[in-house]
Amino acid sequence: MSRIDDLIAELCPEGVEFVELGKLLAYEQPTKYLVDSTAYSDSYATPVLTAGQTFVLGRTDETNGIYPASTATPVIIFDDFTTAFKWVDFPFKAKSSAMKMLTPKEAGRASLRYIYYVMQTIRYEPQDHARQWIGIYSGFQVPVPPLEVQREIVRVLDQFTQLEAELEAELEAELEARRRQYEHYRAELLADAAALGQQVELGELGRIVTGRTPKSSDSSAWGNHLDFVTPSDIKNGMKRVQSPARRLSNAGAEALSKAIVPENSLLVTCIGADMGKTVLNANACVTNQQINSLTLNPGVDADFVFHVLTSMRSKIRAQGERAGGTMPIINKSDFSKIQITLPSIEEQQRIARILNKFDALVNDLSFGLPAELAARRKQYEYYRDTLLTFEEAAA
Repeated sequence: MSRIDDLIAELCPEGVEFVELGKLLAYEQPTKYLVDSTAYSDSYATPVLTAGQTFVLGRTDETNGIYPASTATPVIIFDDFTTAFKWVDFPFKAKSSAMKMLTPKEAGRASLRYIYYVMQTIRYEPQDHARQWIGIYSGFQVPVPPLEVQREIVRVLDQFTQLEAELEAELEAELEARRRQYEHYRAELLADAAALGQQVELGELGRIVTGRTPKSSDSSAWGNHLDFVTPSDIKNGMKRVQSPARRLSNAGAEALSKAIVPENSLLVTCIGADMGKTVLNANACVTNQQINSLTLNPGVDADFVFHVLTSMRSKIRAQGERAGGTMPIINKSDFSKIQITLPSIEEQQRIARILNKFDALVNDLSFGLPAELAARRKQYEYYRDTLLTFEEAAA
């Protein structure tokens, strides 16, 4: 038996208590820690964080309102809209008012690092743009074994995480070199295409739809009839959404019939830190309101426009940030006015064929380095989930 098995047999042979996260974690609003200026520079001292995939947005020279996280007093930052979260053990400023800082309520009851790992096993995808912590996420119950068991699990997972990080870093370095080569070649191809084409607005290329979400109280809207896509279904490097987390029922699809998007349309995230991600949908779908979709007219190649919009992600995000507000956003009107250069359909298809091959080399999870990285991550997730699975003690 492993050390963990021995401890469980000794300290909690009849199972462990399951406790709501809200009873284990206190939360703090980020108001006094929000950054005032987005004039970031790598020469500045204090990182500005988001709980999303970007994590470090930049560095600021502001000296007031810094959250004093450290290795002795770490914190979990939590995005109240997407439920993304990160471990932070260094001082920082926050970017979004939607962030919550999570710390233990009782130091002797649950290790924050243990809770961080157990939160990774929660399978939940928000279905609308609403605050999640108080109403939903804090109510999830998690296993809370004795502290000695928690500490041993954390020790093992920290070691495993470190080893995986080192192995992944080597693969990521090689993959990143390929991505840079791909992006350079893509930029050259699209620049050549621009010289042969004309400027058009996205609104001229087809039908644009901003998605909708069923009412939270309408349980009959969900089923297995039609894909329902949210930004959390759109991963970095993904070209085509095939298996979103949720699907609509016949009734739900009928209620949102005006928002149905046919297959091979472009879906572009239009709000938040991950704004500007672009994918094609493999099946007809409805999206939530955080996504603008573009169904192209005949004579426009969807793969070509996908590559163009993917190359423009930083520009799309910058446009959203200019709109102001606590979160960057691009509404349907502004999205329709984004301009791209469109060459002849023959040239679009030629460029798309070339870039599709490059895209597969650096992003396709079915072979090569991306497949090896995906396999390692699945191995880690399986091992972590196994360690954090407990029998619940009888009430």
